[in-house]
Amino acid sequence: MPATSFPVSEIVAARRPHRKDAARNYDALLTAAREAFAEHGADASLEDVARRAGVGIGTLYRNFPTRRDLFESVYADEVNSLCRAAVDLGEGDPWEALTAWLNRFAGYMVTKRAVREALDGTSDIFQSCRDSMYAAGGPLLERAQRAGVARTDMDFGDLLRMVAGITATAFEDDAQRDRVLAIALDGVRTAR
Repeated sequence: MPATSFPVSEIVAARRPHRKDAARNYDALLTAAREAFAEHGADASLEDVARRAGVGIGTLYRNFPTRRDLFESVYADEVNSLCRAAVDLGEGDPWEALTAWLNRFAGYMVTKRAVREALDGTSDIFQSCRDSMYAAGGPLLERAQRAGVARTDMDFGDLLRMVAGITATAFEDDAQRDRVLAIALDGVRTAR
């Protein structure tokens, strides 16, 4: 399935400027915002975001007139990246593809928490992002189940909730989070 078939891909494409210099600034702002939100949560300073991106605050506001616009764009871009990753991983070993995608999903959850907190679940793009994520990641679980390497008594929603629950916990560092996630995923894998 091509990445452009996901609803979130259309949202991302519609928001991204077409001029190369403007697109470069837009991408730099998204990257900077993602980092700032991961470090400081929803209260990250927009001035800090602009500084990290190497642009002026006016450029930030030209691309994202409100803080909400920035949060929604970061969220949609993250989900779009997850969808593209699922497509890229789709032809690999079923178990490795599923776990690689779930590890990316766990990393995405850090940004998602800050963005979701700021938007209070009221954004219109949440449903499109959720639908896109299920359409992209669900087939990875189904493929692993058909290959006999993942339990069949669970669905994709169960799996995402398990990973989301793990990522909601405070860890000493990313290595500890990854270790706990690997332990949980061992429970998803069928006996070899």
